[in-house]
Order: sequence, then structure tokens, then C-alpha cells
Amino acid sequence: MVASFQMRTGKDLKRISAELRSMGNKRLQREFSKELRSAAKPMVPAVRQAIRQIPSQRGYTADGLRGRMSKAVKLEVRPTGKLAGVRIRVDGRKMPSHEKALQSYMEGLKKPWRHPVFGNREVWVKQDPSPYFYKTVRPLGLRTRSNVNKAMDRVAKQIV
Repeated sequence: MVASFQMRTGKDLKRISAELRSMGNKRLQREFSKELRSAAKPMVPAVRQAIRQIPSQRGYTADGLRGRMSKAVKLEVRPTGKLAGVRIRVDGRKMPSHEKALQSYMEGLKKPWRHPVFGNREVWVKQDPSPYFYKTVRPLGLRTRSNVNKAMDRVAKQIV
């Protein structure tokens, strides 16, 4: 069986959001945001689990490096504006000041990561990246996009 659906774009999302604002129906606006959030919500625990499974010589702890990264995973729903959309991200602003870019180094988006060995400022090592984000999100992307499109379609029908 092949599922078929029309892929919507960010422009569709902006158009639907503009219509909702012009209607002034706050209940429908809240419902729309809630549906968008629930469509993408399954990605959050999947990314958190991928972070917890990053190879390490130390076990996983909630207050350790991987624990701090997993707590920084967040889902953003912006139904309006230039950045309208549904995003999942590992928010560096939720990390300690000296670790704000760590998620990018870990994913391999930045140059190799160097750090001192257990706080010893004289011994530094280069750490290879351990990609976790895109390999987790890509397989879930089509289903999530389909769910977001369905939510947009349901709200679009209520507008017309």
C-alpha cells in the first residue's frame, strides 16, 4: 500500500497562519499550534535517546555531558513570521557557557573537537564526532511532515 499526500511548504503554513490571525479566532489558532506540536513531538524523545547512546567511556548520567545535551533538546512551533515552521533542535543556549557549541562539534558540523583530558590543561585530545541528530531525524522526517501536513489540512478546511 502506498500512502499519498501533497507536501505543503512553509508558504502554506504562513498563509494558513495569516488567515487564522485575520479571522481572530484564538481557539483555532491555539488548536493549530497544538496540532503542529503533537505532529512533531515523537522526534524529541528519539533525539534524546540518540544523545544518550553516544559512545562514551563513562556511563550515562543526567548531570553529565550527554545528560545536559539531552535536556537541551526542544521542539519549536512558530506558526507565524519569516521562520514559520516546526523545528527540533539541541539548543546551545540551554547548555553551560563553555559548552554552547558542543552539539555541533558532536554532530561533526564544526572542525574537530579538542578538549583537555579530565580538566588537565596540559594534555589535550582530539575527539572524533559522534553523529546523532540527522541520522535520528531523517527517518522520522517523512512521517512527521505527513502529520504536519494533515494538521494544516484540517485547519485549512475549518478556515474555508
